[in-house]
Amino acid sequence: MSEIIDETPPAEQPARKSRTPVGPGALVAAAFIGPGTVTACTLAGANFGYALIWALVFATFATIILQEMAARLGVVSRQGLGTALMSMTDNVFLRWLMAGLVLSALFVGNAAYEAGNLSGAALGVQAALDEKQIPFQITIVAIALVAAVLLVSGQYKRIERVLIALVLLMAICFIATAAIVRPDVGAILDGMKPSVPDGSLLTAVALIGTTIVPYNLFLHAAASRERWADPSGLGAARADVGISIGFGGMISILIVSTAASGLFATGLEVETAGDMAQQLEPAFGPFAQVFMAAGLFAAGLTSAITAPMATGYAVSEIFGWKGGVSGTGFRLVALSVIVIGAVVGFFGIKPVNVIVFAQLANGLLLPIIAIFLLMAMNRKQLLGEHANGLVTNLLGGLVVLVSVGLGLRLILRVLMG
Repeated sequence: MSEIIDETPPAEQPARKSRTPVGPGALVAAAFIGPGTVTACTLAGANFGYALIWALVFATFATIILQEMAARLGVVSRQGLGTALMSMTDNVFLRWLMAGLVLSALFVGNAAYEAGNLSGAALGVQAALDEKQIPFQITIVAIALVAAVLLVSGQYKRIERVLIALVLLMAICFIATAAIVRPDVGAILDGMKPSVPDGSLLTAVALIGTTIVPYNLFLHAAASRERWADPSGLGAARADVGISIGFGGMISILIVSTAASGLFATGLEVETAGDMAQQLEPAFGPFAQVFMAAGLFAAGLTSAITAPMATGYAVSEIFGWKGGVSGTGFRLVALSVIVIGAVVGFFGIKPVNVIVFAQLANGLLLPIIAIFLLMAMNRKQLLGEHANGLVTNLLGGLVVLVSVGLGLRLILRVLMG
């Protein structure tokens, strides 16, 4: 596996100077504001009111901390996260062990996440068509085919811009709804104090998992390496992280607050996109369902592309496969994630449960990726003066410890059930 250590960016994708105040961070935010975010935040607000807002506040700051590391790795080292991880040791056994852990976490997590992405997009289509005009399974297959064609064709960048615009439109809808519904500001502030009401642990872990998405670390490192040519771009990269991900976290909090104000008091149970569209009804009346459908479809399709794309990048970096998105290995890995997600979504599992399970899987698998990232960021021979300092290591370690603690508490509760 010695040939995999390649510290230069691909020739066909040269690094370039930043021209706008936002960049890869915006792609990360667009990726985690997917159908899982809409569903998990809606369930949290509808079932537990404002009580779990603290989980999103933690998740937003944790995401900023981890994604800043990933961006710094790409800008300074000129490596992707997968390549950096594999160059950490010359011991063949440790390399394969590390590769196995990372690949297992990413592939399993993204396959589950993909099922949620496809199911969320399908829910959006069915909501727009009154949920019964097209069978759910056929809708999933059709959306999976669209995602596969976009990835294989190489034209996903143009489509991605359109989908990001649709996700932003959905965000505007939630901001407008929150302004009309007028959530209790005092209750929002109280919700920032950590508490775990009875029966809410699964939802709290899901909220964290829907924001701190492991595959985004691989995407961010690769995108930052292409966006900024040298360490002089670190300031712009950090500003991009804070602005983009902070905005994404604010949208998630608004969704929870709107659901708490509009659904929690009425006791409405969330089962379909039509139920979730109740959040938008105060702002858009009968058109609420159409707006929610468009947002869910856009968010689902965007994430259905980014999840297999990140897996393809990670596997390619670890095994040293060349060709990027046009390479055979990249395409096979990406398509396999789409196929597995489509199969899981196709058979008898309730769509909302699939989406929540995807977030839960990410929450439980996150510590594996975060630990490896922390190890890479402490390699002075790789990052020089830009390696992690004491404060960054403490913050990163806190993120890992809290994530591990939540996962262990969940496992113990299930076992003692």
